[in-house]
Amino acid sequence: MLNLLKNRKNHIFIGFVMIFIFLAYSLYDVTITHGEEFYQKSISNRIKKIETQAKRGDIYDRNGKLLATSDIGFAIELNSSIVPTDKFSEIMIEVYDFLEAQGETHLEFPIYIENGVYKYRFDESIKKWLLNNGYDESWSAEAVFDDIRSANYIDPNLSYYEAYRILYNQGKYLPISTSKMLFLDEIYKTTFLKMYGLDSSISAEEAFHKIRSRSEFKISSDLSDQDAYKILIFKHTIKEQGYLKYEPITVASSVSKETAVLLQEKGYELPGFTIKYTTIRTYPNTSSAAHILGYMGKIASDAEIETYVNQQNYNPNQIIGKTGIEGVYEQDLHGENGYKYIEVDVYGKYVADVDEAAYGLDSKNALSGDDIYLSIDLDLQKVLEASLEKAIVTLQTGGTYESPWGNYKFDQYANAETAAGVVVNVKTGEVLASASYPSYDVNLFSTGISQEDWNALNPVNKRNPLAARPLYNSATMMAIQPGSIYKMMTGYAALEQGLNPYQKLYSDGFIEIGNQRFGCWYWNDYGGKHGLTDFFKAIEVSCNYYFFNVASGKDYYRDTPLNFEMNPTIMTEYSKLFGLDSKTGIEISEVSMGLPDPDKKKKTIMALLSTQLKLIAKDYFPENIVNDEDQLNALVNTIVSWSNDNPGRGELITRLLDLGSNSDYYITEKLADIIKYDYFNLMKWYESDTLNLSIGQGDHTYTPMQIARYIATIANGGYLNEFTLIKKIGDTNIVKNKDVTESFDKNGNLEYVKQAMLLAVQGKESSVYSIFKTMPLAIAGKTGTAQKEGLIPPLDEVTYLTEYLGEIAPSLKIEDVEAKTIEIIKSRSEEMAVLEKQKNEAATEEEKQVKSDKLDALIQKDYLNKGTAMRDAIKEMTDFSVTDEELNQFRLPYDNYSGFVSFAPFDDPEIAVVVMIPQAGHGYYSAPVARDIFAEYFHLTPPEEPIEVIDTPKLDE
Repeated sequence: MLNLLKNRKNHIFIGFVMIFIFLAYSLYDVTITHGEEFYQKSISNRIKKIETQAKRGDIYDRNGKLLATSDIGFAIELNSSIVPTDKFSEIMIEVYDFLEAQGETHLEFPIYIENGVYKYRFDESIKKWLLNNGYDESWSAEAVFDDIRSANYIDPNLSYYEAYRILYNQGKYLPISTSKMLFLDEIYKTTFLKMYGLDSSISAEEAFHKIRSRSEFKISSDLSDQDAYKILIFKHTIKEQGYLKYEPITVASSVSKETAVLLQEKGYELPGFTIKYTTIRTYPNTSSAAHILGYMGKIASDAEIETYVNQQNYNPNQIIGKTGIEGVYEQDLHGENGYKYIEVDVYGKYVADVDEAAYGLDSKNALSGDDIYLSIDLDLQKVLEASLEKAIVTLQTGGTYESPWGNYKFDQYANAETAAGVVVNVKTGEVLASASYPSYDVNLFSTGISQEDWNALNPVNKRNPLAARPLYNSATMMAIQPGSIYKMMTGYAALEQGLNPYQKLYSDGFIEIGNQRFGCWYWNDYGGKHGLTDFFKAIEVSCNYYFFNVASGKDYYRDTPLNFEMNPTIMTEYSKLFGLDSKTGIEISEVSMGLPDPDKKKKTIMALLSTQLKLIAKDYFPENIVNDEDQLNALVNTIVSWSNDNPGRGELITRLLDLGSNSDYYITEKLADIIKYDYFNLMKWYESDTLNLSIGQGDHTYTPMQIARYIATIANGGYLNEFTLIKKIGDTNIVKNKDVTESFDKNGNLEYVKQAMLLAVQGKESSVYSIFKTMPLAIAGKTGTAQKEGLIPPLDEVTYLTEYLGEIAPSLKIEDVEAKTIEIIKSRSEEMAVLEKQKNEAATEEEKQVKSDKLDALIQKDYLNKGTAMRDAIKEMTDFSVTDEELNQFRLPYDNYSGFVSFAPFDDPEIAVVVMIPQAGHGYYSAPVARDIFAEYFHLTPPEEPIEVIDTPKLDE
């Protein structure tokens, strides 16, 4: 045995045996012991799961006309692993030249050559922004930031971050990183160069040559830089993909059908390039029903990420519905994505589709989203939109509203910029048309809206709530006073309480309460009196005096009570029957401001006082109180609580001094006057409030959609239906109001209201008689002319105050006011920065929310706006002798709202039509729009003979 071991041949043999034993063991371990594990790893490395997109459901009108669809689009994709290496450069150059010749947008390389000059796209983007904002290209990010913060009077001692937050809160967005104090494009440029191991200071030309010469790119030195650029576009994009090289590259995301066909014809010449069919959300009717349909966009907010990505497993790059039907029914329309499997090589490049059965895999076909059928009638919708636009254009110029049913001369109301209209089926609650003017082309959002287009959709004067806002749905979001449209509600409440509709009350023109005079429109405008008036005449001629009587349960002319009880609470309780205290039920976003009532009025003013006291407390109380959140809240709550007994002026000053207010009597006196005369004295419900309530003025605020529900409920005899825009989702028919089977109008008093509304259109004393006299249809309706409180804010408050300073405060010099304004802005900037810091450092979510709410309150009050600060500077420099009324004296007042509500046919109502036009002056200017809607819906034929121009009537409520 020993001799055997001494033999070298045996040593070799034994060594081989041991090696084979080890290999056998290893093979056993790999194939038997861990075989399944390694097999699965091999599969997971080679087989990749690819998501397939579901087709989004279409949206149709009630008649099956297409409103929204996902059209087939064409994208060009490159699978680089299929391209022969020796042909790569040649093919890329050919594709680039082809796309350029076709005028298609495609991938670009971060460095480009223009007239022989090499440029970074990042640098050009920065130059463009600087130029658009009044700077030349020599300005650094830090210099720009310092200049902007200086122009906005932000304390230089604040950090960049704190200063940026203040600018952000003012609505100023800068493409600058405050942590690095660089333009964002500078950071992107550095990241790009770092990818290739290049220094950020390298010139574009040198960087280009270094990148093109990299061995991994295999770009021939014989090629020109122009051709090398064409190749680098693709090489760079492939490099950016990293380990996801099996994923195709989108070369051009949206090309024409012609380009797609031509590329397919070249297929055999261009291996690796394929046409991918994509879906692009398109809206064939562009802006029609835009506010109903809504728009789409990328998943962006934290809430969207949580809902769609984390919970619903959406792709983070998915386009989703943001607003309207697209947003509300996103998950119904979206469908369910599928998936398939592909095989990749060790470098992650695509090899082939997988034989799924061989690997026990199962792909999943994508399931299309549900189609949705809306209740709206597209033809009716278009007529409503066109009529609203025509009315606005005519009002702005003082022209003639032309229609086959009669032309109508408008006075000029240049400030009329927006309008809303609603058409509903009064029996079912289905919305047949809903329009808000101006509208917008929904297609702008389909592939991502540009900054220029987005800016164009924002109002010119953002401070004016009645300025044109294309993205704003006025039909569901604009809360307005109804004016005389509410008189049917006042009348119905009185009828239910015992009013005899045939009882004649003498309308004497005006009523005096204390030093105030409340007149009927007829008295105010013409010195006239309606005389003996019953309910029907009161609606026909819109007599304010009559409704003053019935709302108070009192005959003011005879100074005697009527035979029934009425008060504001009774009126508002009846209003709830018509849904005026709630949303309409429509599926898209809407608001509901609620009904006016004494308690609500007081609570609202108390809340406003609380907010105001927190803002001005620093001017009257010690810092230790103001800077302590608990002490400040306790102080404010104490002062607000005094509203319950509304102490006299002297008593109020004494109480404030006891609370620690400024010991200077005259300073505390100013605070007392603000509290008492601007707040406390307004909290009480006065008889005058009841009179205003009765004719739709005062605290009434309803949307056109709510008003439409109110009129539909009158028309259908007291059935309060919820509104709906949906008829069918997928295969499911939606019947929303099947359980509404009982009317609240047990006494039949709505018949009197409807009869009065018929007279308000067809009666000879009606202000719209001449508008509807040619219609072969019995239409009932009512005009409304409501006053808009307040004054139109100027486009630039600073310019306005500078221009009129001599008249407002002759003793002040503009230079001194400017200096004081800057001082105030600096102080407020510091205050905002402190709040921002406290919010970020808050120990609990509750504390963070408190600070955040306070910040939001300040922002809402334009706390950092220079115009707001200048107003306060003028008041402070005049010892507050200059009031807000004096500061606003040169502003223009808002024109009256115009409203017309209606239903038809009278005997068996089918539809209600509501038209509201802010700043249109008179209620009857909305009536021609409604007339055209009735003509379209009932397919009426206009008279053959031309109808002469109808002049504006001389009388209106």
